[in-house]
Amino acid sequence: MIGYLEGTILHFESDGILLLVDNIGYEVLLNPQMVEKVMSQGSDEAIISLYIYYHQTDRQPKPVLIGFDTLEDKEFFQTFITVDAIGPMKAVKAMSRPVGEMARAIEKKDVSFLTGLSGIGKRTAEKIIATLHGKVEKFMAATGVSKEVDQEKIPVEMRDIGQQVADVLVEQLGHSLSSAKRMIKEAFEKNSTISTPEELFDEIFQENR
Repeated sequence: MIGYLEGTILHFESDGILLLVDNIGYEVLLNPQMVEKVMSQGSDEAIISLYIYYHQTDRQPKPVLIGFDTLEDKEFFQTFITVDAIGPMKAVKAMSRPVGEMARAIEKKDVSFLTGLSGIGKRTAEKIIATLHGKVEKFMAATGVSKEVDQEKIPVEMRDIGQQVADVLVEQLGHSLSSAKRMIKEAFEKNSTISTPEELFDEIFQENR
């Protein structure tokens, strides 16, 4: 079973990439967000690492590899496909918005948000909510915004500050991802007016003095 790949992008496709790993080329499907992200990082031959969901069934005998930027995104995907009538191929196309936003919409029972996702109609959106409501709260932290904080009050350009701060806490300061997410969540819960990475860092370090 393939669970992780790191290699060089040989070619971009409309829905994924051809990834060269140890002289073997793997066709990897990506959600629309990931396609946009990897294409914005540069030209072919860029190095990328992906967590992989391996899909193969009797009805789908050809193996399909679906790549994710983080384990949290992969876990959300695996939760998402437990909804009846949402298989892996449909789910990867539907994940056109950040996982945290999708989880938030499910917990808020926001049908209009969900119907804005690719391939999701009203009946399917209602089925998603019926199946997953109360089960995806932990993924809301992926946006760095807790359920008590109204994300619409945060400027669009600042909605990713939680991720920026998490990257620094993990990659530069040595915290685990779960610890970083906990500190970010607690900081937002204490101060919902945070609007910059600097303010978020100040709140976190104040919490941990």
